[in-house]
Amino acid sequence: MTKLWGGRFTKQAEEWVDAFGASIPFDQKLVEEDLQGSIAHVHMLKNQEIITEEEAAEIHRGLEAVLAKAKNGELEYSIQNEDIHLNIEKFLIDEIGPVGGKLHTGRSRNDQVATDVHLYVRNHTHTVMQSIRALQQALLLQAEEHVETIIPGYTHLQRAQPISFGHHMMAYFWMLERDYGRFEDSLKRTNISPLGAGALAGTTFPIDRRQTAEELGFDDIYQNSLDAVSDRDFALEFMSAASTVMMHLSRLAEEMIFWSSQEFQFIELDDSFATGSSIMPQKKNPDMAELIRGKTGRVYGNLMGLYTLLKGLPLAYNKDMQEDKEGLFDTVRTLEGSLDIFAGMVETMEVRTEKMAETTSKDFSNATELADYLAVKGVPFREAHEIVGKLVLDCIQSNKYLADLSMNEFKEANEAFEEDIYEVLKPETVVSRRNSEGGTGFDQVRSAIEQGKKVIKQKL
Repeated sequence: MTKLWGGRFTKQAEEWVDAFGASIPFDQKLVEEDLQGSIAHVHMLKNQEIITEEEAAEIHRGLEAVLAKAKNGELEYSIQNEDIHLNIEKFLIDEIGPVGGKLHTGRSRNDQVATDVHLYVRNHTHTVMQSIRALQQALLLQAEEHVETIIPGYTHLQRAQPISFGHHMMAYFWMLERDYGRFEDSLKRTNISPLGAGALAGTTFPIDRRQTAEELGFDDIYQNSLDAVSDRDFALEFMSAASTVMMHLSRLAEEMIFWSSQEFQFIELDDSFATGSSIMPQKKNPDMAELIRGKTGRVYGNLMGLYTLLKGLPLAYNKDMQEDKEGLFDTVRTLEGSLDIFAGMVETMEVRTEKMAETTSKDFSNATELADYLAVKGVPFREAHEIVGKLVLDCIQSNKYLADLSMNEFKEANEAFEEDIYEVLKPETVVSRRNSEGGTGFDQVRSAIEQGKKVIKQKL
């Protein structure tokens, strides 16, 4: 088969060399973006009188026919045609004859592929932002239902202070809000058109780059043709933001794995997001949470792979840049799937409020409240801290909790203790009193939920 670029060459490469160099096995994913860019390009060629109206109409008709076949899964891609661009050009020529060869006037595969990747990243940025919103909605639902559900809060994976479960859910809501903002901001760099930059130096044809940019929905064009074809910063930015989202999901996955264990029993995951064991019939494994935790590593790897790919490349385009796509495609697939699974997993999980309440009544997570109580009574906090630490030690040695101490035992520790200490030590009191802005107090959590709802409503 004669290559579309084969005029310069006297012999063809071995088949295995063609297969090694071809990108069509993976860049066929860009078929709709490539056709979208081509349709805009042919409109511009007509308007600039670079081709005739008749030629443009025939090419447009052919591109629409190829697009219809692409959407119906009727295209058979060829490794001999290397990539998505040459495959489409071959389909077009087969559809309408030699006039299809005029489509490539005034452009190169270099600015063509850059345009395709910009369109692809832009489309999936919007999809990811919608998926983030869906997960935030699920977190809001759980938070609103469990404002007054109390769970142990941890530092160093040791029980620290009791908190509202709704407060815990809202922590992830605000993480995801930052993620949403990163993707939203990245669109400023993604939504720029490289089309018309040519191979690296522009073109002698009187093209109108602004027209194609406007038709494709870009906000601006690259101001430098070298930069236009060689820039993949926008893909790095997408993959970096994706890595941060996956890190957040992995942290929540870790907690859900803990919480659903026999040791915690804080939540029950819906059967749709768990699996069993081939040998142990009693098992219910949180496999989707574990899998997302594991897939985080591959998203990090894709990001580092692209950084490594680009770090040594001179301007402008190099064949190495063909390797930018598989990691990007994998990141998109992994991130979108992870977000969608998490939204369902969070929305359907059963929160075991009684187990959580039982847990917070049998620990020392109310010890800080005791120290604060003494500080309010005028005892210096450092002294109060030491007094309470000794009380905790006494309780551990006598196998009881702070609320089990008698009034005499409290008085022996410090005369500032009064009968109200027993009310102060209740988990509900401990949580509700932490009413500083952004704290776990019930009123603060309700306020945060309302604020979260407004944030989502404003940006929908």
